[in-house]
Amino acid sequence: RYLLEQDFPGMRIGPEPTTDSFIAVMYGETEGNVPGNALVVDPKKPFRKLSRFGNAFLNRFMCSQLPNEVLKSISIIDSPGILSGEKQRISRGYDFCQVLQWFAERVDRIILLFDAHKLDISDEFSEAIKSFRGQDDKIRVVLNKADQVDTQQLMRVYGALMWSLGKVIDTPEVLRVYIGSFWAHPLRNTDNRRLFEAEAQDLFKDIQSLPQKAAVRKLNDLIKRARLAKVHAYIISYLKKEMPSVFGKENKKKELINKLPEIYIQLQREYHISAGDFPEVKKMQELLENCDFTKFHSLKPKLIEAVDNMLANKIASLMNLISQEESNMPTEMVHGGAFDGTMAGPFGHGYGEGAKEGADEEEWVVAKDKPAYDEIFYTLSPINGKISGISAKKEMVTSKLPNSVLGKIWKLADCDGDGMLDDEEFALAKHLIKIKLDGYELPGTLPSHLVPPSHRKPFQTAE
Repeated sequence: RYLLEQDFPGMRIGPEPTTDSFIAVMYGETEGNVPGNALVVDPKKPFRKLSRFGNAFLNRFMCSQLPNEVLKSISIIDSPGILSGEKQRISRGYDFCQVLQWFAERVDRIILLFDAHKLDISDEFSEAIKSFRGQDDKIRVVLNKADQVDTQQLMRVYGALMWSLGKVIDTPEVLRVYIGSFWAHPLRNTDNRRLFEAEAQDLFKDIQSLPQKAAVRKLNDLIKRARLAKVHAYIISYLKKEMPSVFGKENKKKELINKLPEIYIQLQREYHISAGDFPEVKKMQELLENCDFTKFHSLKPKLIEAVDNMLANKIASLMNLISQEESNMPTEMVHGGAFDGTMAGPFGHGYGEGAKEGADEEEWVVAKDKPAYDEIFYTLSPINGKISGISAKKEMVTSKLPNSVLGKIWKLADCDGDGMLDDEEFALAKHLIKIKLDGYELPGTLPSHLVPPSHRKPFQTAE
């Protein structure tokens, strides 16, 4: 709702558990709903494989179409709210985690939403997060409603969230958490307004980059699937080879299923395969229980060779083609909705702050603090109205900024490049130091509004 800036068919927002369906929010010329059973038989939609989850799921699945600019670039899958307790989990009537896993394998970004005042990770949420295993690079976390707590509480909430996630998500890396208030209502607590704006901007940039990298991600998934298929072939052919031709098939099958971890190790050594390419042991054992090993196929080296050839040669040329296509095409970005609200105008992120301060003012922005800077300037014994680099350095190092930063400030402030600073250039250097100390980035080149008045080139009038 926040990203689209309009309601979509089937949407219900409330403090109580509301969404009980998976809603695919997609672009359409006319506004309307398509129920799940009709959706999985539509060849133009990518949901046909979901029919295997049965009617209990399809009754809880729908596509919401509307003519929204944002949806021209991305589609959004709104999942049901997470429930707590065993009773609710059973009453869904379908394998919730399996459905989440199906979507997780196909989407480009997974966003986990937490409320700042409801941080508990229930059993079902924990299971849901575990079903995203292997898709860790796609996960982002949003800590929403952060304006409802003050700065001290927010610090504790963030710490508690990271601790809780660390117990569920088994990775050494820390997940990226975006903190903010993602709705169009006034902020209750404005202490962290600047933080919320910066975080929202980072999240927007992350989502906006998705269409651009879609082709590379599809290729990445293809490579992943090819490697898995290859490993699968090795496992299946090994099990087939070990089966007796006449007697004791059932006993041998049980023995092989129990020995699966050892078989994995043996295959790793034999074919030089990484342990991370093998399917999960427990899940594979469950699936093998219902299989007839005698019907498995033997290994076909030619097919393995073809896969290796594709991974070694053809993927590289495909990668080059994608790179060429991307460089020739205009950058595709997500537009519309909330994405346009912070793009331009005085409410864009960072407008009128740091080096951009005073950009739309006629008076030189440094002038208001110049009297104070002049007092320091005249204590540095200027000669012919200028101070040397040594004198300037003595004053500039008192800021405790590293030399690399001060060197950049010197380069920006010494407008005429004579290795000395006049009173205006010195005031500019002090202003740039202040910008850096306030936590803003320095500009790469000096913006025109920061150039000291005496160093500005007069406008040349055409004859």
